[in-house]
Amino acid sequence: MASVELQNLTKRYGPLAVVDDVSLRIEHGSLVCLLGPSGCGKTTTLRLIAGFVEPTEGNIRVGDRLVSSPALTLPPEQRKMSMIFQSYALWPHMTVTENVIYGLKLRKLDRDTIRKKLDAILTTTKLKELAERYPGELSGGQQQRVALARALIVEPETLLLDEPLSNLDANLREEMRFEVRRLHDAYRYTTVYVTHDQSEAMTTADLICVMNAGKIEQAGTPEDIYDRPRSEFVARFIGSSNVIKGKNLDDAHISFAGARLRVTGAKLAAGGETAVSIRQHDIRLSKTAPQQKDNVVPATVVRQVFLGGSRDYMVEVADGTQLRAVTGAGEAIAQGSAVFLHLPAEHCRALTG
Repeated sequence: MASVELQNLTKRYGPLAVVDDVSLRIEHGSLVCLLGPSGCGKTTTLRLIAGFVEPTEGNIRVGDRLVSSPALTLPPEQRKMSMIFQSYALWPHMTVTENVIYGLKLRKLDRDTIRKKLDAILTTTKLKELAERYPGELSGGQQQRVALARALIVEPETLLLDEPLSNLDANLREEMRFEVRRLHDAYRYTTVYVTHDQSEAMTTADLICVMNAGKIEQAGTPEDIYDRPRSEFVARFIGSSNVIKGKNLDDAHISFAGARLRVTGAKLAAGGETAVSIRQHDIRLSKTAPQQKDNVVPATVVRQVFLGGSRDYMVEVADGTQLRAVTGAGEAIAQGSAVFLHLPAEHCRALTG
């Protein structure tokens, strides 16, 4: 295992910086997710790490080795890395066993060593009963496990995954998220995982790096990213937070839609304007006015959708801002009803980015 360090990494195509001055240290044995929408630079960053793309500026180090710079780029086969692609890239004419041991044969390991390694990885990935089948005879989830087994059996220093679950249906994706994490915990290879799916990142990652326009917008644990977003982009992308804006009244309060809101997360600048995030499930709805005055906003129900275990509301406040709120299934409030929104101060987070 080895750490991976990106130092001021930049990749330009003409005037466009697809990856823009990215610096990141990935500790050995950790699983880091590069998370973001299409076009944010996450896959290009992964391809730079793999050696498929040369950087315009900056360096990549793996342990003590410099593997990429504008002057020198080691080819992928010399980086001691394994990569798993969206398409799995299995040989259709080879059995599961033949696919899994392909990398060991290239390394010319002896038969006994190959057999022992194969037996261990097939057991760990739960593929023993499928060892003699061909990829066309496997489900998507089984093919994905074969791709993981093939990548892990060569004992790479670094494991790279490029949206590996995107071709699976929703139920298989959920199952495989936990499988990826289980295998990581078993082998503890330094892992870089690219995804646009928030749930995948939250389930698998030790560290999430949210990318936007070629930059890392915020890096932190899943809890940090979810509970303490620093920018509007992160707040909206992770958990689809409501983002409201109000004029600063003092260092801890804003004025929003005629109401006074206490916020947390940062001291506010006098006379300025601040964006504040609040999660949908943290908003409380009531038909009667609460006794407290702060953090209570009158609103009107624009729509209401029953989702089985919950209800999803869209409400509109006096200044025309619309917010989403999720409540228990038993709280049925008709469209057009006047309601009061309680926005708890501890969940109103000032965004500084």
